[in-house]
Amino acid sequence: MDVLSDAVAAVRIGRPSSNRVRVSGSWCARLAPYEGAGFHVVLQGTCWLLPDGGTPVALGTGDAVLLPHGTGHVLADSPADAAAVRRAVPFEDWAGAEAPDDRTAFGGVELLCGKYRLDRGRAHPLMAELPVAVHLPNRVGSHPELRSAIDLLGRELDARRPGSGTVLPGLLDLLFVYLIRSWMAEGSTGAWPAVLTDPVTAAALRALHAAPAAAWTNDRLATEVGVSRPTLARRFTGLVGRAPMAYLTWWRLTLAATLLRDTEEPLAAVARRVGYGTPYALSHAFKREFGATPGRFRAELRDRPGPTA
Repeated sequence: MDVLSDAVAAVRIGRPSSNRVRVSGSWCARLAPYEGAGFHVVLQGTCWLLPDGGTPVALGTGDAVLLPHGTGHVLADSPADAAAVRRAVPFEDWAGAEAPDDRTAFGGVELLCGKYRLDRGRAHPLMAELPVAVHLPNRVGSHPELRSAIDLLGRELDARRPGSGTVLPGLLDLLFVYLIRSWMAEGSTGAWPAVLTDPVTAAALRALHAAPAAAWTNDRLATEVGVSRPTLARRFTGLVGRAPMAYLTWWRLTLAATLLRDTEEPLAAVARRVGYGTPYALSHAFKREFGATPGRFRAELRDRPGPTA
């Protein structure tokens, strides 16, 4: 697994959802804050996104926007004033009043909207540093994988062909990764795009994520990357914000939490998969990091009500 894939897998839970919305005339709809991430793709027309406490974003045909922290926001036909925002219709009510299906006669706005369930308790710093809204304007030849995923997703939602129940979640997962990847490729000033383009740090992270249970030491990792130990320590710590072995410990425990959440594997098996020699050693480190033993952590997850879509 690469770092981005691991970062997404650590926080993603449940199944994503999406729908097409078509609206015309004057409109203003509010989406409440959400324990996850949301996205919108403008398939036709123009509209505005007004994130809570943020700067309004003008959206045109082909634009995509990701709200990675589930920020509450308003979608509207124009940059609505405060009074109009307060009168905004809840998205769930508004989305049910769609325009007719005759696309050739439709002159309004068509949106592809969706959301992902995310567990923010163990968010990777790559995910945590994403801005409130990731706006990716449509440009010819820009981000071909993202555009292909959008096209495929739109067709699946149109047709509802056999197997769409399997295809749609996979396409939505692809879209999520492509949105983040495209943001990173846009020359973002965040720390993690720099981390993953630095040859030394990126190579070290790939090694740690590929084999988290290996008996890593600073010397072994430096040899794997092909640099001296001081060079590895300086580059890695300066960019990531943690020393290599401190990052590895954090990632092992985050991975253990993900396995406890998503599998029924016994604690001994989880300990082996994340590089701890005994369940006791894992339990001690896990409680120090998360404030609960692995057994209590798993039990509390089972008792917690499932997230709503």
